[in-house]
Amino acid sequence: MADLPNKARVVIIGGGVIGCSVAYHLTKKGWNDVVLLERKQLTSGTTWHAAGLIAQLRATANMTKLAKYSQELYGELEAETGVATGFKRNGSITVALTEERKEEIYRQAAMARAFGVEVHEISNERVAELYPHLNVEDVKGAVHLPLDGQGDPANIALALAKGARQRGGIVKERTKVTNIVRDGRKVTGVDWVSDDGSESGHIECDMIVNCAGMWGHEVGRMSNTNVPLHACEHFYIVTESIDGLTQLPVLRVPDECAYYKEDAGKILLGAFEPNAKPWAMKGIPDTFEFDQLPEDFDHFEPILEAACERMPMLAEAGIHTFFNGPESFTPDDAYHLGLAPEMDNVWVAAGFNSIGIQSAGGAGHALAEWMDSGEKPFDLGDVDISRMQPFQGNKQYLFERSKETLGLLYADHFPFRQKATARGVRRTPFHHHLKENGAVFGELAGWERANWFAREGQTPEYEYSWKRQNFFDNVAEEHNAIRTNVGMYDMSSFGKIRVEGPDACAFMNYIGGGQYDVPVGKIVYTQFLNSRAGIEADVTVTRLSETAYLVVTPAATRLADETWMRRNQGNFNVVITDVTAGEGVLAVMGPNARKLLQMVSPNDFSNEVNPFGTAQEIELGMGLARVHRVTYVGELGWEIYVSSDMAGHAFEVLHEAGQDLGLKLCGMHMMDTCRIEKGFRHFGHDITAEDHVLEAGLGFAVKTDKPDFIGRDAVLRKKEEGLKNRLLQFKLTDAEPLLYHNEPVIRDGEIVGYLCSGSYGHHLGAAVGLGYVPCEGETAAEVLASTYEIDVMGTRVKAEASLKPMYDPKSERVKA
Repeated sequence: MADLPNKARVVIIGGGVIGCSVAYHLTKKGWNDVVLLERKQLTSGTTWHAAGLIAQLRATANMTKLAKYSQELYGELEAETGVATGFKRNGSITVALTEERKEEIYRQAAMARAFGVEVHEISNERVAELYPHLNVEDVKGAVHLPLDGQGDPANIALALAKGARQRGGIVKERTKVTNIVRDGRKVTGVDWVSDDGSESGHIECDMIVNCAGMWGHEVGRMSNTNVPLHACEHFYIVTESIDGLTQLPVLRVPDECAYYKEDAGKILLGAFEPNAKPWAMKGIPDTFEFDQLPEDFDHFEPILEAACERMPMLAEAGIHTFFNGPESFTPDDAYHLGLAPEMDNVWVAAGFNSIGIQSAGGAGHALAEWMDSGEKPFDLGDVDISRMQPFQGNKQYLFERSKETLGLLYADHFPFRQKATARGVRRTPFHHHLKENGAVFGELAGWERANWFAREGQTPEYEYSWKRQNFFDNVAEEHNAIRTNVGMYDMSSFGKIRVEGPDACAFMNYIGGGQYDVPVGKIVYTQFLNSRAGIEADVTVTRLSETAYLVVTPAATRLADETWMRRNQGNFNVVITDVTAGEGVLAVMGPNARKLLQMVSPNDFSNEVNPFGTAQEIELGMGLARVHRVTYVGELGWEIYVSSDMAGHAFEVLHEAGQDLGLKLCGMHMMDTCRIEKGFRHFGHDITAEDHVLEAGLGFAVKTDKPDFIGRDAVLRKKEEGLKNRLLQFKLTDAEPLLYHNEPVIRDGEIVGYLCSGSYGHHLGAAVGLGYVPCEGETAAEVLASTYEIDVMGTRVKAEASLKPMYDPKSERVKA
């Protein structure tokens, strides 16, 4: 193949819509030595049979930004390339058949307004006008997004590929990557072979991008990277032509697991059924190209029956096509994007969970920006491949989890909803003790975590709702125990990373904004910043010895935070080790926390010996532990670190002694309700890679008198320029409504932002949220002088706003 070079700046593996988008956007950035290799023919994997629904609204502001970009791009591609994309803005309608679903879609509508997406809550009569063939008798509510659309998936991909070629990119079909050559943490090139086996070769390259779709897991293994995804069967039917059928909006009826798309006088009816069928557990056939999977009408029949009731004309229409094709799904229903944590030059864009067409333009644009500049263009934490845990590449795990994740696209997206499949993989040393005492577990990063505790006689299970759920009062009692007495909860799942070596202090002072040249035993709350002073990690750092530190991170970001540290290690002589599983951690918090510890240990826990922000080694029962006097709930308390072999003993000693004090076992939901009253930030929601540390109100944790650390210049610039946004705490004046996140913030009658997190403040007596408000040129007093409301499901609720924590603003209880 004379047209394939021996060397390229980047080799993109996979010619679906994602790979074509990455090639298109890299060449648009001026990269002219881009090579895309497709094993068969462009679009022949999943792209060719995608439904082509193109929606704007996603779960977060940045994902919505990317989806909106895709729409705008597809509208312009035909003029640029001459390839018709079939894109049209025919709008979309989502209808709710239950009151719970109505609340969900109305909350989504409020969120859409905050994100700048045009949306309307519409009546059943308006639904019937827009979609005259629909049975709306049992519809409880509906929303209309007039600028949503649909397109031709294959032609969109081909237009992107042509755009890449026009700017010098090479897009080569019938060329399979058979091997990826590595040298340590870097890929050096790829081996390829032609489809007929007649030719083969090697391309030296600076980097690769895994855009292999449902082959992404396999290509990941070839490149020493973990890309957790699994193919599932996805069903739809296409009717015969229906007389008089004209252009209709895309229709979604999630309560019946169905979506409808009119195209050329026919109806395409697709489904995301609750119990999916994973496919190709033993691998995808090497000959797969534009293949269909065997029909399974029995599996699809319940969806079709409900659809014929919903749209009676379907019962009269003949079925032209019954289609079953594979699509790949990830463990958390979010796609994989970014630089793989295991390697320094392997990028990933795969696992698009049936939203590849609407996501491809934006995802390709964001990844190209990231690859070109070396930094994320904005927060991509929802989809960053580094959020995935190593074990999640396990094929049996993926097989079990994928049975559920396809159906979750149209399931009720209740707050606190937990995955039901592939559970119990990671358990803390206290798991069985907690279970015996009524713990109800949730799952995060594979960890089983006690989220709340059932009372005696209460079924220890979630009963989901958008209103007060069955654990609301349980959490209120746990919250009250922390505020008035003493509670204990398991924090073992939080990441623990040990940094050790002769340069440990210098390295920590370079990578973090705090000051780490502190006495042994001192704990420093700090952030790792990027060059823009955005927050890459929110951690506590304890100096264990002259040459060793313990960095404690959120459970979900442990791998991402460790990866950030390794990528910035440079020439510092340190060893970075994940020691999360080596210690169990019990948090003992509340006004009587000191009393409980004094009952089980001869050590001194007074302010003089163990002040706030310090750690000490202690005896505990008949064993040993290390206690860190810190808190995420805003009370006097300690985190007790104990080696895993002594963890069971430590729990039993503390639990037994605590019975005389009324000790209450608590869960993660309590921790969230307490932290939000105190205004403590939650990484990934309140603080992200694009939130400036000063605008997040965390300037106290940044020590600019240090000579050099990542982000220092950006911190100093912001101090000179002034803040553009401030993070405020809001408390509703009405005790009834609940806040979760993404509710619009209304200042003096105008939407100015949205809540990045929300929960119920059981001590404050109302729902509490955190959100950024624009403040350029304003003083703090001027910002607080405004009138604020929060949009809850379309209703504006008055809110009090504060820059200081509404609970214990001077931290007198913490420092007791």
